[in-house]
Amino acid sequence: MKAKSAPEKIGHFRREVLITGFGGQGIVLAGNILGRAASLGDHRESTLTQSYGPEARGGACSAQVIISDATIHYPYVRNPDIVVCMSQGGFDKFAPLLRQGGTLIIDQDLVQPGKIGSDQVFSVPATRFAEEMGRKMMANIVMLGFLTAVTESVTVQAALRTVEASVPKGTEQMNIKAFNKGYDFGLATLKGRRKKAAGVKGVK
Repeated sequence: MKAKSAPEKIGHFRREVLITGFGGQGIVLAGNILGRAASLGDHRESTLTQSYGPEARGGACSAQVIISDATIHYPYVRNPDIVVCMSQGGFDKFAPLLRQGGTLIIDQDLVQPGKIGSDQVFSVPATRFAEEMGRKMMANIVMLGFLTAVTESVTVQAALRTVEASVPKGTEQMNIKAFNKGYDFGLATLKGRRKKAAGVKGVK
């Protein structure tokens, strides 16, 4: 796969990303991979902060990642450009923080977004895809691939290298397959939206 150029060419690049779900979904690992891909792969500044609910597994948790070309003076996400929700509780708590015009990504089988009608809402059956591949625990990697495709927060090469270096030994190829599953689904989603938009513009 060919890397995409950074989406912002004027001014410096900055993304505030909040990933949320429940303990056991690998939320913090996804945030760690995203941040490391940005810093080690794409040579940008990045920070990662994390929080857990009262229970390690099953409780609410979140990972906050900031990616920037400039020095990051404050590591906490206050006005996220991207919110990724892998649980209903995470959606209810954090989706309202999304800045106007930001991108909301949900696991479509785990989150009911209600009447949100923004074109910037993306859904992916990440957990279902992971289950079909035989490892439900890879849903976070599927989601990471999808996020990479639809937001271009990191390059695909940097993300893939970091996934390979971050997952347990012996699972590298399975996780790369999971990432590619989410990434390809993201590209297909974008293509479908472009076709739909072109069709609407062509209506007289």
